[in-house]
Amino acid sequence: MKVYLVRHGEAASSNENPQRPLTHTGRKDTEKVAEFIGRLCLKVTAIEHSGKLRAQQTADILGASVELEEGVAKADGLTPNDDVEPWIRELSRAERDLMLVGHLPFLGRLASALLTGSQDPTIANFNPSTVLCLERTDEGAWYISWLLSPELLPST
Repeated sequence: MKVYLVRHGEAASSNENPQRPLTHTGRKDTEKVAEFIGRLCLKVTAIEHSGKLRAQQTADILGASVELEEGVAKADGLTPNDDVEPWIRELSRAERDLMLVGHLPFLGRLASALLTGSQDPTIANFNPSTVLCLERTDEGAWYISWLLSPELLPST
């Protein structure tokens, strides 16, 4: 089982727009990551996002680049300060590959908790539009399969 943890793309400031949509850079960076991921031919059961506009836009862009069984949908428990424990329980028994699009500090705490059992250590630097792929072994342990951020990809 794989889970793809994705931080939303760069968003407008709340002073600019209270809805905080993706900026031009945020959209372009997410499209660049999506294009690369598209070449990997990923199959994902579902993409779930926090419901915040920037996460929804990121999820929609990525959803166009992967093979989806169930589509893109809002899910509870993915906002910045949500408790990671419900997702740890869900992911520990999940049999389907999921992509979760959310926010900091939630994503960092979830990745740390899955990998180390503690939410405290910083495991990955989730820049905007970063995707962290975690894979679960048959024994239930998690490991980092790969990490991709726009900075790692060539400019187009």
